[in-house]
Amino acid sequence: MSGTGEAAAELGMLAVGRISAATAVAPAGYHAVAGVTARRPRNRSFQDPMDGGKQIYLSADLASRMAAIDIGSNSVRLIVAEALRGGNYRILDEEREPTRLGRSVGTSGLLDEESIEATLAALDAFKKIAAGFQAISLRTIATCAVREATNGPAFCRRVRDEVGLEVEVITGEQEARFAFSSVQHAFDLEGKNVIVADIGGGSTEIVFATGELIEAIYSTPLGAVRLTELSGSADPGTPDGFSKLEKQIGTILKKSAAKPPFAPHFMVGCGGTFTTLAEVVLAAKRRSDQPVGGFKVSHAEVRHLLDRLRKLPLRSRRSLAGMTPDRADIIVAGLAIVDAMMRRFRVNTLLVHSRGVRDGLLREMIREASDISAADPQARQEAVDRFAEACSGEAEHGRQVATLAGRIFEQLAEPFGLRPGDRELVEIAARLQDVGYVISYEQHHKHSYHLIRNSQLPGLRLHDLELVANIARYHRGAYPKRKHAPFSRLSEEDRQRVQQLAGILRLAGGLDRSRSQQVRDVLVGVAEGRVLLEVVAKEEPQVDIWGAERRRELFEKVFRMPVTIRWAQPVAAESS
Repeated sequence: MSGTGEAAAELGMLAVGRISAATAVAPAGYHAVAGVTARRPRNRSFQDPMDGGKQIYLSADLASRMAAIDIGSNSVRLIVAEALRGGNYRILDEEREPTRLGRSVGTSGLLDEESIEATLAALDAFKKIAAGFQAISLRTIATCAVREATNGPAFCRRVRDEVGLEVEVITGEQEARFAFSSVQHAFDLEGKNVIVADIGGGSTEIVFATGELIEAIYSTPLGAVRLTELSGSADPGTPDGFSKLEKQIGTILKKSAAKPPFAPHFMVGCGGTFTTLAEVVLAAKRRSDQPVGGFKVSHAEVRHLLDRLRKLPLRSRRSLAGMTPDRADIIVAGLAIVDAMMRRFRVNTLLVHSRGVRDGLLREMIREASDISAADPQARQEAVDRFAEACSGEAEHGRQVATLAGRIFEQLAEPFGLRPGDRELVEIAARLQDVGYVISYEQHHKHSYHLIRNSQLPGLRLHDLELVANIARYHRGAYPKRKHAPFSRLSEEDRQRVQQLAGILRLAGGLDRSRSQQVRDVLVGVAEGRVLLEVVAKEEPQVDIWGAERRRELFEKVFRMPVTIRWAQPVAAESS
């Protein structure tokens, strides 16, 4: 480890003293460091039980310090930072230890004992470094290796018992979201179709995005360590060996990730494979003093370097200018993944990102620790408005449909036993039903599903977001079917809710078919086995009634009642 890290560890041993003996229970996924358990920076004091319960106050800057540890398949990394205003932060220290935790997972399905011991030692040191900096919260995540290994849960228990850290094993989708969050803060994505790829030791996460909106996420079993291990050699340089590697990557990529629904402007690469690629290319150009973050590489340069490195023996690769020595044995597999993605996704420009998952994790910690309540209904509505206006170009139509859907729901709730809380879901779905326009008009309802599902609307639970995305997806086009994967993943009860709310949404959307917002209200009655919709408008809204009549079939099928729609003619003023 670096001298800074060693000094910090010593500082932690000296400065923490009795504080380290304090007992506290940290929230899930967090660890109480040096006796302090705080998720919010405003919690600036704690009681030291070793000093008679004396209240100890932290300065404002210490109260905003936090740390994150990423247990990867190739290395374990630590970042310690100080939160700043606006969701940014200042790095205080970073550490990396290449423990190769995932080196045997691909072949045996197990984390090997040597790698486990090395990882435990690194985690113990990192915890002390965080304590030395007096970080008030420490979050530890583990990715592909621990996620897939049969003895992954046992490893997490050892970390808890021997090091005192709670490990949060995250999904491939969460990895991708953290990486994309980091990219969002480093690059201007406005108006761009982008692919973000995060290559790790055990997996590669891929994000398709338009601007700052995620269209799709794929987690693939393409990892630099995994592929090197499966090839049985760090030197797959023979023509047959390399051809086999390329074919294997191509097959897995084709099975694991679809082609993007757009022509990408560029790819952004996160992880050690990409930064090593940049370092080696810069060194060859005698520009080693240039930062790798944001460095642009063409597909031709990637292919040229791959062909060059695969022909070099391991010893020569290790001594190559710009090469990280402990990455020399896995770089060929890593670059082969990059080359395969650029070919399959037809992207010629690669931008290298020097940060990634840890940066995204820290930003989430800072966001969660902010004083703004994510559950604030007004903040949620403002976020929905921003999302709709940025994507659909149909903001007024969306608001009108949401109002009418809410009114229809309100009057049907008692007769049909609808959940009161579902009104907000159908209203949000109405506001966001057309966000898929940002990808294309054709199939925009399907694009809307993915954009909503992959958004981060404040105050909406992931489950509710899934429901909203499904409701919006069925505002037009095919009816909900079990063969549709997102719909089939829902419970039977939730499938029924989606069908009912989508039926209501289709009627409401039809009532603004003219896009004129002339319908002022809708009065709903249920009697004699029939649903009557009386449309309130100053003049007869012929187009809107026609639009609703064309879209009533799903409603009638789900609620098992025919629907009649008519204009509620205004009462003529009495003559004086």
